[in-house]
Amino acid sequence: MIVLLSLLAIGAAAGGLGWPSVLVAWLLLMAVVLARRPTIVNVEAPTAELPEPDVYDPLPTIAATLAAIDSPAFVLDAEVNVLAQNRAAERLFGVLPAGAHLTGRLRSPGILDMVRETVATGEPNQIEHSERLPSERVFIVRVAPVDYPGRDDPMRPVAGPLYLMVFRDISELRRIDRMRSDFVANASHELRTPLASLRGFIETLQGPAKGDPKAHDRFLGIMFDQATRMSRLVDDLLSLSRLELKAHIAPDQTIDLVPLIGHVRDALLPLAEDVGVEIVLHMPDTPVHVLGDRDELVQVFENLIENACKYGQEGKRVDVYVRHDAAKAVEVSVVDSGPGIPAEHVPRLTERFYRVSVADSRSKKGTGLGLAIVKHILTRHRARLIVKSEIDKGTEFTVRF
Repeated sequence: MIVLLSLLAIGAAAGGLGWPSVLVAWLLLMAVVLARRPTIVNVEAPTAELPEPDVYDPLPTIAATLAAIDSPAFVLDAEVNVLAQNRAAERLFGVLPAGAHLTGRLRSPGILDMVRETVATGEPNQIEHSERLPSERVFIVRVAPVDYPGRDDPMRPVAGPLYLMVFRDISELRRIDRMRSDFVANASHELRTPLASLRGFIETLQGPAKGDPKAHDRFLGIMFDQATRMSRLVDDLLSLSRLELKAHIAPDQTIDLVPLIGHVRDALLPLAEDVGVEIVLHMPDTPVHVLGDRDELVQVFENLIENACKYGQEGKRVDVYVRHDAAKAVEVSVVDSGPGIPAEHVPRLTERFYRVSVADSRSKKGTGLGLAIVKHILTRHRARLIVKSEIDKGTEFTVRF
């Protein structure tokens, strides 16, 4: 543009225009052109800083997945600290603060050694673990490294190695196995005697007493008693087995013990009259509530009061006390004034088929399973059975909730 204006100015001067006028016009045009010309400034471009890659944290995703699982589960780090747990684990072991060491809730050397071995080797492990309280439960405990996305990517930093520990409850399977073996062992032992008696009586009726009406009547009566005893025995064994299957499930119904004890007393009045015993109730005027299963609690107090009537009938009286104090536990005591139980027998009363006197028990049509059933029901109710007895003074069975 500057060159073009200069040529035009030279041409105008050569054409006869005065050179002063041409010079002034050229200077003015040059000023306008230079004013409109863009200024170029060289600025050094800053060096671009690339953002550091974010550390990938898979813990929220893993924790959200565990929340949908009904088996107790923990997420651990390499130091065996608990980073997350699901609600099933909270119900079983209680809430652990994030970052707390696993030993804050689990002191099992077997579990801790298993976890440390997995941390050291990177290989999954599992062991069988038992919890005794509040009831016996058996678990398969498995721990394994968590292979989350990006764990082995060198271009993507990660939070660190994580390990998943899961508890699988196999209590019911163990109880079923034990129930089968116990049922076979107990049934074969306890049914052997009445079955042998039945067989002997049948052979006698078919042989020497074939034409003897009196022998028929006597033997058939004994056979009926033996068959009835076997029926009670099988019923008690089945009841015991059912209780064992749900021993870890605490009942959640609210039961008033006052009318329940009254119902049990009314049901046992015919038996009490037959053996000449009076059942006397000592109960508060207000309701006494506990968490429980009504039918099972009826079975408990029927067993205890019936035993007191049968084995303490020499005292002619059975007292039942229901005690409820806001500052103490609820207690129900069944007290008789019978001959009492020797001290060496008291710790074993709740064992299956344990009898202080075998002859006395069988004469009163006992199966030897009543107190074992009571113990299992009270274990499920998180209650205790306390036995106190003195020779020639009587026995007191107390259920404490």
